[in-house]
Amino acid sequence: MPLIKDGAEIEDTWTFLEGDNDLPSSGCITLPLDKLIENADALLARNQQIGVRLSPADDPHVLTPYIDRITLIAINFPKYTDGRGYSQAQLLRRRLGYTGELRAVGHVLRDQILYMNRSGFDAYQTSRADLPNVVKALEEYSAFYQPAADGQTSVFSRRHTKA
Repeated sequence: MPLIKDGAEIEDTWTFLEGDNDLPSSGCITLPLDKLIENADALLARNQQIGVRLSPADDPHVLTPYIDRITLIAINFPKYTDGRGYSQAQLLRRRLGYTGELRAVGHVLRDQILYMNRSGFDAYQTSRADLPNVVKALEEYSAFYQPAADGQTSVFSRRHTKA
């Protein structure tokens, strides 16, 4: 599946470990939340980058003690109709102050990418949209009325700043 970040298709250097697979001795790994919490001390003591993959039912607040040591948080969208990942992204960016890579994985559709970006995602792993469509989706609107986790100043705030 293509991985799109910063307006380019990039190579995915992360390995997602499911189940009871043994940890590799080197390389960047991403684990399910329960596996990360279960082995947090040993994993975070490694000299490699660590990532976590959240399912829709996972609570991002559990990551609070580790948030500054996690390089990648991938949020799974098992169905395009499941919007809990948007809320997880907002919590991570706006309340928990997460600044690392926030990646949308699973059923990531072209029509959702702008809203994912507004929620705080900065990388998209999708087989349903190619690079030109992702870039086009991110440029559909140049201004927004609602504040969001993408860092853009809302139209409403800009109007009140000028006054």
